[in-house]
Amino acid sequence: MKKIFLLLIATIAITTITQAQQIRLNTYAIGGFSDRVSSYYDSRNNFNGQVNGGFIWGGGFEFMAHKYYGVELMYNRMDTKAPMTYYNGSLTVQNKTFDMGLNQIMLGFNRYFPSGNPKIEPYAGACLGLSIFDLKNPDSGGSSSYTKFGYGFRTGVNIWASKKVALKLQGQVFSAAQSVGGGFYFGTGGSGAGVSTYSTFFQFGLGGGLTFNLGK
Repeated sequence: MKKIFLLLIATIAITTITQAQQIRLNTYAIGGFSDRVSSYYDSRNNFNGQVNGGFIWGGGFEFMAHKYYGVELMYNRMDTKAPMTYYNGSLTVQNKTFDMGLNQIMLGFNRYFPSGNPKIEPYAGACLGLSIFDLKNPDSGGSSSYTKFGYGFRTGVNIWASKKVALKLQGQVFSAAQSVGGGFYFGTGGSGAGVSTYSTFFQFGLGGGLTFNLGK
């Protein structure tokens, strides 16, 4: 299923690239907010805690098929901590802070809106792709990686300082799909000191970046 999904993304990207009238390089510096997570399977298997906020960095190439429509191949990364309280197959409560890295590989679809001022370019869009969660137990060194379907929404504005460079202001929310709901698979791997279940998780962020017009 994932191979079919990736093939579909690649087909859309190639079609857009061949029809692109302009290419942009977007860079991102976003502040991500903390989010509470919890899941209950039974009295011996459950957890609650949070994924701490952090700095989200990344970039992407955006291909403008039309003045008001763009398709972007993008990558974002956030490294953070996840303090958890959990029961893992026993009635003994455990507390641990895990290291977590979140990678987002997305295909973004952007719609731009006329503002009456050529230097002000509002936009909104949606993203689809892969969310890769790298989880590590800092005590035992055990680690695991889980890849899920990712999705997100964003809105913002480009403020063009010149024909080549714009300041980007953006708000966004990203999540990952587990079955038919939003969530991610939380586990530590290796030592067995962890929880194997999933919890809804939404990563809100505010920030921006720079946009560079690579065309003529």
